[in-house]
Amino acid sequence: MSLLRRELLALLAAPHAFAADCADAPGQPYLPPCTPWPKGLEGQRKADLGDGHYLNPVLAGDHPDPSVLKDGDDYYLTHSSFEAVPGLLIWHSRDLVNWQPIANALHEAVGSVWAPDLCKHGGRYYVYLPVKAQPNDILVMWADRIEGPWSRPVPLGLPRHIDPTHVADDNGQRWLFLSGGDRVRLSDDGLKLAGPIEHVYDPWRYPDDWDVESFSPEGPKMLRHGGWWHMLLAVGGTAGPPTGHMVIAARSRTLDGPWEQAPHNPLMRTRSPRERWWSRGHGSLVQGPAGDWWMLYHGYENSFHTLGRQMLLAPARFGAEGWFHVDADDGAPLPKPVGGQALPHGLALSDDFAGKTLKTHWQFLSGSSQTQRVRIADGRLHLAATGKGPGDSPPLGFIQGDPAFEVEVDVEFDEAVQVGLLMFYSPRLYAGMGANAKSFQLHRYGQDIRAVPKPAGIARRMQLRLRCVRHVLTLFSRPDATQPWSKFPVQMDVSGYHHNTAGGFASLRPALYAAGNGEARFAKLRYRAVD
Repeated sequence: MSLLRRELLALLAAPHAFAADCADAPGQPYLPPCTPWPKGLEGQRKADLGDGHYLNPVLAGDHPDPSVLKDGDDYYLTHSSFEAVPGLLIWHSRDLVNWQPIANALHEAVGSVWAPDLCKHGGRYYVYLPVKAQPNDILVMWADRIEGPWSRPVPLGLPRHIDPTHVADDNGQRWLFLSGGDRVRLSDDGLKLAGPIEHVYDPWRYPDDWDVESFSPEGPKMLRHGGWWHMLLAVGGTAGPPTGHMVIAARSRTLDGPWEQAPHNPLMRTRSPRERWWSRGHGSLVQGPAGDWWMLYHGYENSFHTLGRQMLLAPARFGAEGWFHVDADDGAPLPKPVGGQALPHGLALSDDFAGKTLKTHWQFLSGSSQTQRVRIADGRLHLAATGKGPGDSPPLGFIQGDPAFEVEVDVEFDEAVQVGLLMFYSPRLYAGMGANAKSFQLHRYGQDIRAVPKPAGIARRMQLRLRCVRHVLTLFSRPDATQPWSKFPVQMDVSGYHHNTAGGFASLRPALYAAGNGEARFAKLRYRAVD
């Protein structure tokens, strides 16, 4: 069915939901959705349309490599956090569409945290997490309650593999399945290796004429159903060409193999760069509240690599021939899973800095633990300054999932401090503005390249505003709320600030920094999505 025909049917079925900016022009890089997303907290996008349907993403923004656990009527998941600290934020749902944050499981810097596996065995929760560090390894953490406290991570001694998945066989033996079709036996407590690495599966190969990033078989997900062990893997590379990443499947009567390739591989793939979601991959199958099947996976939004890989949900079905099938989301509303309970969705990003601890969404973005620099008191974030600028002063930021938004914050700082409000990708790539006692500073392309005189009346106390509308970044300042905003003289296009440009697998995030000597104080941070 053509996109235009689907849109007309959607208009007839729900005329109130049709948006005038829907388009199907050949070659157009970004197609606004025909059905607009409902506005959640602070106007943020949310998936639940309120009429029994949902519109992907179910978690907007950078939530890649989702690992989902069904635990009775509850669903829990976590995802890659890479170099951000704290990491491994755990989410809770009862319908697979609406998700609430619980807590971060990881509170120390261990390296770049890639695709984790969240599982439960013998009444205890585990997270197996691969890290790129010195040396590389796969670590394991555990907790008796999903909310924590979580143990400190323990290294397993697996430097050459990523993307572990825990599974117990019919005899109760615990295994980790790994990238490349390998596995390794675990001890009874799941905290040590109990055997050598074994190669048990040669992944399916796609045709040579497909546009992919690399073969890279990774992210095995295991499922026992219908008398078979089913294995899902990601191949094709996680970024690169939009048609590269995909989900493939195989099955075996035992975990030892032999493994039979699914005749309809791949189960999920972006087939054209004109689709809404690019680089679809890394899928996990899970039963819905009514016992039907669903796949959580990730993808880049067409023309918005800057938002990172967002979490998507697609219906799956178990065919009469004994294989799973998944229908790709084409950007239209889909029926929600039947049953379950819709919890309040999302995470407020605004912060009045009440209490004594940072809220769960704040992360230091440069791969090191900086919690000693933070103090929450008197309704303000006190951030000790370090380094000379955003490149060596790890900023404090958060994930957001809206194509257009604003951030405002009150700022006060000591004489020898420079503060800033940024869009930060990495220490090598960021854009925004800084302020010190004498001037404003332009940050662009990851460089601190230009001093700009301050508007009249601004000293070491001010309000800053960042507005990013479909990659156009505009900055503002004013002395206080009684004065009009003064527009920064330079605007920037940040559409290229993403993994395909700079590597790192991250997303472009709003962030605060404090460099120099002394302290900066931030208050009344306000986030809101804009049209």
